[in-house]
Amino acid sequence: MRYGSTITLLLATLIPGLAAAIDQIEVQALFAGKAVIMIDGTRRTLAVGDTSPEGIRVVAADSKVAVLEIDGEQKTYPLGNSITMSYQKPKSVKEQIFVNSHGMYKTHGSINGQSVRFLVDTGASSVAMSEVAAKRLGIAYRLDGRPTRASTASGVAKAWQVKLKTITVGSLKQRQIDALVIEGNHPGEILLGMTFLEGLKVEKEAGVMTLEQKY
Repeated sequence: MRYGSTITLLLATLIPGLAAAIDQIEVQALFAGKAVIMIDGTRRTLAVGDTSPEGIRVVAADSKVAVLEIDGEQKTYPLGNSITMSYQKPKSVKEQIFVNSHGMYKTHGSINGQSVRFLVDTGASSVAMSEVAAKRLGIAYRLDGRPTRASTASGVAKAWQVKLKTITVGSLKQRQIDALVIEGNHPGEILLGMTFLEGLKVEKEAGVMTLEQKY
């Protein structure tokens, strides 16, 4: 069963906040609530909550370790004789999804950090979910969403257009994704439609769907 929006959804062409390729990170000094970090030869003094121009955010810091967030991933960097950490963004990331006995491509992932199960649907113009799923995920679709209509296999249904902070499938991650919350309890599974897939290279061969995210 496929669901699609009757309106045209606008996609962000750029995703702000992502770190550019970084060759070297060196934690040079640590204090309570502050870290001194050398990033590709440029020294940055960052307080907790600050983000460097290179896109590195300090999540926590004390006299022993700093927790840094790079492209949404948090890692702990201890201070020890100016430990040098190397980081290089990969050129691309791939995930494979295998067709099931019903000819469908289903996979686990997350929405806004919460675990979900997706039905990958290249025929759906948008990521779509039922009200039941939206309530379980804590999505305030009636408060924050924009009322619209959605074309479903059963006809036209009331829906709300919302913005999801993050969607992940394995190592693939996208931010600020347009989605639809459809009134009622259908679709039974969250549809991973084109508002997520359009930013990826999608290939199907011999029962395997490959999703590739290029940087």
